[in-house]
Amino acid sequence: MQNGSHEPRKHTIAVHVENRFGVLSRVANLFSARGYNIESLSVGETLDPTVARMTIVVRGDEFVIEQVTKQLHKLIDVIKVSDLTDERHVERELVLIRVNAEPQHRAEILRIADIFRARVVDVTPVSFVLEATGDEEKLGALVELLRPLGIQELVRTGKIAIARGPMTRSRKSAEPRRRPPAPEGPAARPAEDPRVVGFAD
Repeated sequence: MQNGSHEPRKHTIAVHVENRFGVLSRVANLFSARGYNIESLSVGETLDPTVARMTIVVRGDEFVIEQVTKQLHKLIDVIKVSDLTDERHVERELVLIRVNAEPQHRAEILRIADIFRARVVDVTPVSFVLEATGDEEKLGALVELLRPLGIQELVRTGKIAIARGPMTRSRKSAEPRRRPPAPEGPAARPAEDPRVVGFAD
């Protein structure tokens, strides 16, 4: 029986690279050279403008993805590679949909938009442009509901994803603060003098 790990599936891979010319094509070529089409790709600067982050969605089996990941590490412009597929992460995608706005359908379009928390970002006498964000399943459901009403044009961004934070706040072990050793000699112990009174007394 075939091992399930060898069956192709979607992988979401985050790649931190040097933000310079030609890096995108070199990374993409690693996937195309092995016959795997990149389903979505998004690139943007990080907090450091000299570093860009690529979020790549590609379908492949575990062995090929592992090999491609190892090859990515060898590229001089690649800083870090993370496969988020099996990690706890948050993913989002944005879609813009221009849909026919016939008078008899406008209320239905607005109702659908409200259900999916989409925004109307442009209105003309004959069309609405909706903006929605969410995961792949949510956006796919929105498109299918609007399709019978007449979608004129649809634009989807690539998926972006980020690993979720820890469930608990990391804390240092509560150890008593160590005081420096007291100096030797009777002069170094004023508290032993009964005439010394603390401020709280």
